[in-house]
Amino acid sequence: MTAGNATRRLTYRHLIGVIVCMKTARVISDALMERLRREAARQGRTMSELVEKALRAMFQSRGKTGRLPPLPEFSMGGGRVNVADREVLYEVMER
Repeated sequence: MTAGNATRRLTYRHLIGVIVCMKTARVISDALMERLRREAARQGRTMSELVEKALRAMFQSRGKTGRLPPLPEFSMGGGRVNVADREVLYEVMER
């Protein structure tokens, strides 16, 4: 451990059938690590389980798309010409 931060320097891959587990080093502040330890103890789970659960929840929430906001509406004024009336349409286009 370093001052101010908790780190782990274990990195390897362990194969069991088709399951791949990897341990990796991450820097986490001491205050956050202590909160994680307390919460893991409170739930009777490991810190790794809580971190993995939190990461999965974060990535799942990103994948969900909510309702899109409505498109903006603009008042462009009324139509100047009935496009079905060719003669009037050509007159307006020539102006």
